[in-house]
Amino acid sequence: MLWPETPVVKPSTHPSSSALARPTLGPLAPYDAVFSRFVWPDMARFNIAKACCDVYAEAEPDRPAIIEVSPDFQTTTLTYGAMRKAADQLAHAFIRAGVRAGDRVAILLPQGRHVPIAHMAVYKIGAIALPLAALFGADALAYRLADSGAKLIITDASGAAKLKPLRVGAPMLEQVVSIDGDGDGAVGFARFIEGLPERFETRPSSGDDPALMIYTSGTTGQPKGALHAQRVLMGHLPGVEMSHDFVPQAGDLFWTPADWAWAGGLLNILLPGLFLGVPVVAWPFQKFDPEASFAMMSRIGVRNAFIPPTGLRLMRTVKDPVKRFGMPLRTLGSGGESLGTPTFEWGREVLGLPINEFYGQTECNLVLASSHAMNVARAGMIGKPVPGHRVAVIREDGLMAEVGERGQIAILRPDPVMFLGYWNRPEATAEKFIGDWLMTGDQGAVDEDGYIGFTGRDDDLITSSGYRIGPVEIEDCLIKHPAVALAAVIGKPDPVRTEIVTAFLVLKPGFAESVALEQEIRLFVRERLSAHEYPREIHFIRDMPLTTTGKIIRRELRDRVS
Repeated sequence: MLWPETPVVKPSTHPSSSALARPTLGPLAPYDAVFSRFVWPDMARFNIAKACCDVYAEAEPDRPAIIEVSPDFQTTTLTYGAMRKAADQLAHAFIRAGVRAGDRVAILLPQGRHVPIAHMAVYKIGAIALPLAALFGADALAYRLADSGAKLIITDASGAAKLKPLRVGAPMLEQVVSIDGDGDGAVGFARFIEGLPERFETRPSSGDDPALMIYTSGTTGQPKGALHAQRVLMGHLPGVEMSHDFVPQAGDLFWTPADWAWAGGLLNILLPGLFLGVPVVAWPFQKFDPEASFAMMSRIGVRNAFIPPTGLRLMRTVKDPVKRFGMPLRTLGSGGESLGTPTFEWGREVLGLPINEFYGQTECNLVLASSHAMNVARAGMIGKPVPGHRVAVIREDGLMAEVGERGQIAILRPDPVMFLGYWNRPEATAEKFIGDWLMTGDQGAVDEDGYIGFTGRDDDLITSSGYRIGPVEIEDCLIKHPAVALAAVIGKPDPVRTEIVTAFLVLKPGFAESVALEQEIRLFVRERLSAHEYPREIHFIRDMPLTTTGKIIRRELRDRVS
């Protein structure tokens, strides 16, 4: 099948100097051989804008960078040459507005060409990009703008209206720029860059220079700003190559429904795609629609997708997707929370495609992965350490756990993907480490073949009648039931058992809640797991509370039963 609306792009051999050589896993070989031969390139001089924009604009200015898709699947292409001209003008405009190296520039936009243009301009002048999700509410925006001390923000008309009453609480925010023109205290983007040159010389930078700050979602307390260096992009590339089976290949085309303000959308797809010369699809929407997603991927010819597990579980409810829509995908990656065995098996059986799971967190992302091409794939397990990263499961005393023993997933420093620290929080940064191990707060275990599995976050563990219970195994079992589309498990305080296992379920279309179905589901779990793990309480809900990154907000569920 051909998709004429989308250009077929040849694989990239990054048109850069040796100083910008990418860390590559190739050529294809067994995992152990790839891991042992891998070396990081020199990152002493590295700038994201130069690597993701300038070098292609000079060598192949007409090469597609972003493919914007309209609601009716019409496409518009942003080339590297056009991206550079716009980013260079914007870099001049930032300087004219008083933005200097080290200043924070917020980006509050849905997927679209202005997001990479803004990022490139920020990196060009040595400022720090602060991506903010378009779905953030007023309180979330107000906190991040005040805590970061952002000096300028680029947004759209919707964002400008939302920001107007918040500016009094963000005294350092000097200017709001809207891509939709003047209004609500914002200056229009076109007027902001008017009269400025279309060429700007990217400021030289070190790989260790600050470049990007992403706020963690925060399971407890206020979110913290994880500050990353220019090298963070290079740190992601081996994991992107591994989870997308040696990308780039001819015709590869990236897409993710994840907001480009999230580490997963920005650092797993957008920036790696720009670096590798693989076009990235921009398709903004208000709410994830599984049927429309299948249709869009088929129509546009998406070859490489990153879809978080919650999105994939919703896509499981679509009947006969391959028969109805076709399957243009070459690779499908997923991460952000546990994928689970049922979804893994659905990928193989229904899509005819292995789902390559990967793992990381905002502070140190994409350090574990699966790869069908490397024969690294096991149901119920995340995968193995990505070449270049040293990952282990650690006990509370800082020693490595035995095979099968549960402990905390940890990453050894130094590591190019690791954050510089939390913004203005040196104590919190220090608490993140035991010696040179960055402790993720995620519980896991290693099997006899070196695969690492995720069992839950420290603060998600349930203590019931003396047992420590991870929610992931129970959720995995629940969604195997034919009536269940989404499941979340928490511990509800109980005077006798300390906590009881409590499940929140979203049912598939065609099923209605009832006492009989509740009892059936409870027995379904008890027979497959154990008497202490089945949910003693079940709540049927219409919609699962999710973060902007697609993760379940367990805190909100706990509030409902506390």
